[in-house]
Amino acid sequence: MEYVLATRNRRKLAELEAILRTFVSDRGKFTLLSLDDIGVTEDIVEDGKTFEENAILKASAAASRGYWGIADDSGLCVDELGGEPGIWSARYAAINGFDAGLSADGNNNVFLLEKLKGVPLERRTAKFVCVIAVCPPFGNADPITVRGECPGIILEAPRGTGGFGYDPLFYYEPAGKTFAEMSAAEKNEVSHRARALLELKALNIIK
Repeated sequence: MEYVLATRNRRKLAELEAILRTFVSDRGKFTLLSLDDIGVTEDIVEDGKTFEENAILKASAAASRGYWGIADDSGLCVDELGGEPGIWSARYAAINGFDAGLSADGNNNVFLLEKLKGVPLERRTAKFVCVIAVCPPFGNADPITVRGECPGIILEAPRGTGGFGYDPLFYYEPAGKTFAEMSAAEKNEVSHRARALLELKALNIIK
């Protein structure tokens, strides 16, 4: 069976692929492709209002080409900020006109710290959210979505050099580490993405 992971984020692609391959019953019959592999070169407009809507939009791009489409939409939701940055997590700094001259991830992290400046640690609670959508070829059945959430705390300064996005600021209390301080294997056991994929595994769609 051929599946397409509808993302061009190589780090996200690696995380999804590593976890997906752990629960495939017959790895010899499991083929995982990227959007580039199937000739989807255009940008997918993510104009949904929820993680679910955006994940379906991305997975549908692959399904329209005759493949099983798998996509995630994920982000950070900070309680003190009313759930921001949420679906805007990857573009949080940019849509607010903030530019510290860093990478997109760097700008986002600095902007988030500015927004939380002076907020005590006990009020810096947050969660990472991941919604995964699976769309069958040519949309011949309704898309399926699953959700995973991981609670944490936003630190006042980054820690660790691994991961991506907000990982250096996201402290996962049970491990005593930020996501950026974890190995890929450690993160893949507890992350929001791992939890969503476990929900997907239980549905026994991908084999």
